[in-house]
Amino acid sequence: MVRASACGRLFVREGAVSAFLFDAVIFDMDGVLVDTEFYYQQELEKFIDYLQIAVTRDELNAIVGSSHRDFQQVLVEWYRRAGSGTLGPDEAEARYEVWASAFTCDYRKLLNPGVADTLAGLKDRGVRVALASSSPLNNIEEVLNTCGIRDYFEFLVSGEQFKRSKPEPDIYLHAIDRLGLPADRCCCVEDSLYGITAGKRAGLTVIAKREERFGFSQDAADKIIDQLPDLLELA
Repeated sequence: MVRASACGRLFVREGAVSAFLFDAVIFDMDGVLVDTEFYYQQELEKFIDYLQIAVTRDELNAIVGSSHRDFQQVLVEWYRRAGSGTLGPDEAEARYEVWASAFTCDYRKLLNPGVADTLAGLKDRGVRVALASSSPLNNIEEVLNTCGIRDYFEFLVSGEQFKRSKPEPDIYLHAIDRLGLPADRCCCVEDSLYGITAGKRAGLTVIAKREERFGFSQDAADKIIDQLPDLLELA
């Protein structure tokens, strides 16, 4: 028997009753599913050394959770500081990618603990699962396919599809619309301040995966969890 209640959806599976508060969960990717933010920051530190420029820790931390377009503008500024003149965003990124091609990233090693089990657990409970990330769609597909978790997601939304990415709510409003559900029947899982702000502006309940390495506050989130499997305990 399956029925909805005021406090969440109840499901009977193999004789046990489990509850989940929402009909759908919209996941961020970087920092939530995979620990890429820390990896990328280490890579950027090497790039800064390569350019021989000064970049503050606050500047580096501000990149965490930012949009692809914002990252391109950071590269434009860094190349300017390095004496390369004013490059266009695409040219700056192309030069960076040539430099970064010397490094390989095995996303499977960056998959956060319990991700696959959490996604499977949500599916078992009849909860719909989507993804909304500021990363380019080709990167999203590469990460999810490499980690073997692409099939858990009903659909993927990339920040590059919108003029305004996180912290603006557009990406989440679009995801909610595709789900065909009211915002109060969905939650999102985020880590960065940009993402938390976007989720709240879209009217979502925001669950933050705890992150204390980059100096931003997660206080605006409705709940903070230590690991992704803790999500299944929400009831």
